[in-house]
Amino acid sequence: MSAGTLAAAIAAPGADAGVVLAEQYSTFWVGELFFGIGVAEVQEVLRHQPMTPVPRADEAVRGLINLRGQIVTAVDLRVRLGLPPRADDQLPMNVIVRSRGEVVSLLVDDIGDVIDTAGIAPQPVPSTMPAKLQYVVRGVRPLPESILLILDADRALEVSGPSGG
Repeated sequence: MSAGTLAAAIAAPGADAGVVLAEQYSTFWVGELFFGIGVAEVQEVLRHQPMTPVPRADEAVRGLINLRGQIVTAVDLRVRLGLPPRADDQLPMNVIVRSRGEVVSLLVDDIGDVIDTAGIAPQPVPSTMPAKLQYVVRGVRPLPESILLILDADRALEVSGPSGG
């Protein structure tokens, strides 16, 4: 299957005009939250990588990693979403995504599988969700065992200030 086929898109009911949701998602957890990013946006998934801190950067920017000679910014989704910090013995994993022409790492707690949501109607973001979460979630897909939150990587990576956006 080509990336275009994998990202075969359907418009989400109630979503902004032009916002499209893929059908196949690379999944991961941040705390108790189960997220997915369209496979066309994900470059690769990696175990914990050593990071070089960036002085004076936003607190969500945990550092820079060297990805086969390419310097990549690592953004911690726990910090970005205002969640409690990871346990000291839990190392984050990296979901490497392409966002706005750049390659960036999203630091997450655990990696899931690639899942196909064809035939599962996307739902709008619940208004009861915390504002930071509403801002970065494009829609939800109810699955038999959980609810998949479709992450908007561009918005998740907006770390312009101490509040993360």
